[in-house]
Amino acid sequence: MKKLNVAILGQGRSGRDIHGAYLLTDTEKFQIKYVVDPLAHRRERAQKEYGCQVLESYTELFGKTDIDFVVNATPSHLHYPIAMDLMNHGLHVLVEKPFAKTVAEVDALIEAAGKNGVMLAVFQQSRFAPYYRQVRNVIDSGVLGRLIQVSIQFDGFGRRWDWQCCQCFNGGSLYNTGPHPVDQALDILGDWDNMPTVFSKLDRVNTFGDAEDYAKLILTAPGKPLVDVEISSCNAYPSFTYNISGSQGSLKGTMGRIDWKYFKPEEAPEQKLIKTPLENSENLPAYCSEALKWYEESWSVEDIGTFTDASAGLYQTIYDHLTQGAPLVVTPCQVHQQIAVMEEAHRQNPLSVFA
Repeated sequence: MKKLNVAILGQGRSGRDIHGAYLLTDTEKFQIKYVVDPLAHRRERAQKEYGCQVLESYTELFGKTDIDFVVNATPSHLHYPIAMDLMNHGLHVLVEKPFAKTVAEVDALIEAAGKNGVMLAVFQQSRFAPYYRQVRNVIDSGVLGRLIQVSIQFDGFGRRWDWQCCQCFNGGSLYNTGPHPVDQALDILGDWDNMPTVFSKLDRVNTFGDAEDYAKLILTAPGKPLVDVEISSCNAYPSFTYNISGSQGSLKGTMGRIDWKYFKPEEAPEQKLIKTPLENSENLPAYCSEALKWYEESWSVEDIGTFTDASAGLYQTIYDHLTQGAPLVVTPCQVHQQIAVMEEAHRQNPLSVFA
């Protein structure tokens, strides 16, 4: 089995705790060859943890021939310029979310990847998360019938005061957390070629920065369900991650448990429209009432505190792409639509910038 040499840019929460942690579990396919970080103590720690070479600047990677791809886990506002520089130097790149800030930046990155003949991938690993895969399995089975509304909540209660709550660093809930639920919402809509209609509300609640920590998106498209995405830092009673309404049943769930309930149309009592007043057997006013045979199923997972399964799914697609030429499952063109939705939400809700 071919082993791919990886360079990781950044040893923060993403570079170390997600990418580094996962790559250490899959040493048959990947080897951490280089780590780049401007902070000396992070370089020293990476050298001990990975046994790799460490560098202060990503430009020191240029000209090296022992790198199969680079993980760009730098701060959010650096994703675009550094990914562009890496590709222009002939390197394959896996970019952390958010992919970019604007559609124009996404277009430029896609163009650069094509011009340089390199891979451009985005780390949207939550599409491979076990809980979301189960939601998709239920939807794809058809038991819920025609989907009417899909609600996705990534909620909690908390205050934030780090760099990721600053607009100048491409911070805020929509760019930080939003790529996960928005990617899933667009995947459920399943029309990557056409922009949905977007209604949005952004607000600052418990943040000490100037970026939003509350985001509500309503996405609609002809012939598609209404999708409601909520990312809130002011919900102390989060009750679900997914709530789906269909013509034959419903689904509710969290990242640890999914429940769904449905009936089979062929087993339902035959009914027809009655325009005259309904009455019961005693000629008293009555409501529509019938006994449907309900089927209830559930799914649960014990370990929801790890990114391993989701990361494994995404990294497997990178491995297959670079070793076998398999197509990427999460493509830059799909993420293009995600960034377009986020850019539209910010256009609808301009936030003042703190000095």
